[in-house]
Amino acid sequence: MPYNAPVEQIEFILNEVVGLPEVSRTDIFAEATAETVKSILTEAGRIATEIIAPVNRAGDLTPARLENGALRSSPGFAEAFTALAEGGWIGLAANPEYGGMGLPQALNMAVNEMVASACLALQLNPMLTQGQIEALEHHGSEELKALYLPKLNSGEWSGTMNLTEPGAGSDVGALTTKAERAEDGTYRVTGQKIFITWGDSDVTSNVCHLVLARLPDGGAGTKGISLFMVPKFIPDADGNPGIANDLRVVSLEHKLGIHGSPTCVMSFEGAKGWLVGQEHKGMAAMFTMMNCARLGVGVQGVAQGEAALQQATLYATERNQFGPIIRHPDVRRMLATSRAEVFAARSICFACAVAIDMARATGEAEWAARAAFLTPIAKAYGTDVGTRVADTAVQVHGGMGYIEETGIAQYLRDVRITSIYEGTNGIQAMDLVGRKFADGGAAATALLDEILDSAKAAQAAFPELANHVWQAAETLRETTLELLDSALPDRFAGAVPYLSAFARVLGAHYHLISAMQGGSVTLARVHITRVLPQFAGDLAAAKAGVADLEALDDDLFLGQMTV
Repeated sequence: MPYNAPVEQIEFILNEVVGLPEVSRTDIFAEATAETVKSILTEAGRIATEIIAPVNRAGDLTPARLENGALRSSPGFAEAFTALAEGGWIGLAANPEYGGMGLPQALNMAVNEMVASACLALQLNPMLTQGQIEALEHHGSEELKALYLPKLNSGEWSGTMNLTEPGAGSDVGALTTKAERAEDGTYRVTGQKIFITWGDSDVTSNVCHLVLARLPDGGAGTKGISLFMVPKFIPDADGNPGIANDLRVVSLEHKLGIHGSPTCVMSFEGAKGWLVGQEHKGMAAMFTMMNCARLGVGVQGVAQGEAALQQATLYATERNQFGPIIRHPDVRRMLATSRAEVFAARSICFACAVAIDMARATGEAEWAARAAFLTPIAKAYGTDVGTRVADTAVQVHGGMGYIEETGIAQYLRDVRITSIYEGTNGIQAMDLVGRKFADGGAAATALLDEILDSAKAAQAAFPELANHVWQAAETLRETTLELLDSALPDRFAGAVPYLSAFARVLGAHYHLISAMQGGSVTLARVHITRVLPQFAGDLAAAKAGVADLEALDDDLFLGQMTV
């Protein structure tokens, strides 16, 4: 399954479309010079293309497995992971005090995209480790940071996130895992967690679990939950893996895709843990990790779309049906719209990362608000695009797309999880019109103002395209104001199409900037004339409210005739 990292396009978007040079001009990220960025992207692209991509198919055909309670990873995964760890790629954006490089999150996400394109099942391991690193940097004690961060940054140890239980999925507050205080100041954690990505590993020497649990005096719901570091092996006096902790992998899930990624049912049986953050305040610490993961998952969607599109394009150039099928108008439509959407989704994800970097570098509330607003859009649109593009790539292959030997179906199976985990895309959309509207629409309005100003600036060079973008942004502003005045149930009913509409307008905005900066005008035209117009239907659905949905009898969903 060939993959060639699109280094030049990624570098162009970072530098010319989403504003990475502004990040590099801040004191904290001064080392992220143009030369450094180019060097890192080039080398990461080489590793992704030459070392990681070759193990992708093996991960699908030879899944991770349990043997006598021990995890056995897919062939080649250990060697590929070692290449990532030894190159320092896991700690790229982490604090240099603990072995990280301290480079911008935007650059880290660009590297993550290429690795995820090469092998999503493997990339899930360092992605979750990076989230744990960020959570510990913000909420861990000095002792925990000193012990765990150097090992996590180097890739010697890996990190996981333990939230979900059989009866507590999106409703995290319903969890039953409990923690008890021990006399030595540590805690004993007992309970079962499911869907734990890379819950065990033979590519690292220790697996560090962040586990949500409730203390005896913890209140009901999410406000009474605490977060604990529970390692597979308890570190000894020298900080090396010591005796085994009281936890185990019960089983591995049999999944639609990402077979090389071991998704574990974990049992904690009085396991020794250390508090992260404050007692009963665990969700705040876990959300730090989840927000990092949400952007990372959006990037994973883009990554799988890119890889699937590359294979579909190659197939279309080689497959002859009355000539190469890439010359057929409908095939060109599929490939062109897919490329336009991948460009748009990538730009949105990188713009979100730039906002995160600027918020950290400047401390300005406006940048933080922008990052928060863009996060659910990046996660949902990135993964929706990845799924659409992978599905379209199967269609380009025709009947051969349904045959596993071509490998294209793997991308569709692998990417499908991304719109579900780290908060389903419906939850992301409700967050957008709920929490992210709590500022009275200030963050949304600021972003729309920027799109309108940019469209005005582009009118002289590209009047038709600029006018389409300007009109769409103005219509989106009007709908935003209407939703702000509506009741939450009505907002939630239209949240998914509203997020889709906002993403399409944002994508058109970044395509227009690209055209102004010397990028592809024809690709911008494809997006603005073929993808952007769909926002009108999205907005109509966004304003439809909840009444007609509530009026439906539940029996109708089962196919029963009702009035």
